[in-house]
Amino acid sequence: MRHFRTFSWKDTHLKVYGRAYEQITQAVVRERRVLEAYIRRHPQFQTALTPIKLLEDAPEVAVKMANAATLTGLGPMASVAGTLAQLGVEAAKAAGCEEAIVENGGDMFIMSPTPVTIGIFAGHNSIGAQLAFHLLPEDLPLSICSSSSKMGHSMSFGDCELATVVAKEAALADSAATLVCNRISAETDVEQVLDEVGRLGGIRGILVVNNNRVGLWGKLPQLVRNQDSQTLQKITRAPNSSFK
Repeated sequence: MRHFRTFSWKDTHLKVYGRAYEQITQAVVRERRVLEAYIRRHPQFQTALTPIKLLEDAPEVAVKMANAATLTGLGPMASVAGTLAQLGVEAAKAAGCEEAIVENGGDMFIMSPTPVTIGIFAGHNSIGAQLAFHLLPEDLPLSICSSSSKMGHSMSFGDCELATVVAKEAALADSAATLVCNRISAETDVEQVLDEVGRLGGIRGILVVNNNRVGLWGKLPQLVRNQDSQTLQKITRAPNSSFK
């Protein structure tokens, strides 16, 4: 069983697995500081709800976020959590590690030479709480990012218990999960939204849980029954989150 360590800095709250804990957490703080410095010079980057043109000397973290925004049509901050998670894992890889997992408020980046099972949570009484993704080494590295209008403190314009996107790039997975969640306000929206967002390019698969129904698109990792009795204890809870 993998044992995760927690890490918090400002409003970033991580769960980290891997022997490169120090390299991962230092990288996340460093990239967060770089992003904050960029925002001081370009404050619209933080407040934009649609794609925005970067300054010529924008750092890598901002470029990744802006590229995802261009694909989804959202503001770049829609992908900040996933982007930082991926940069943390990439720091572990640069340090010579083969295995690292970083979860940042429901957005994950996973690198492992062995199978990994990731539980899904869409509410205490939801069918989504019974499911998990079983990832094989050939699937990895991979990002799994989720958005919900019911849980968490992130801005959402939809009505969706859980929208989860799987992609190689965490910035895209994070932004696309937000987009899916924003666009679903009723069960009748699910099929059309899955088809439209799935066409964006770069997305491997999408899972939606809404009103105890599940919608699937693309090539998702194998879905299995979640047999982890400690799932609730493993969920990251930010201090200002609506999650109970």
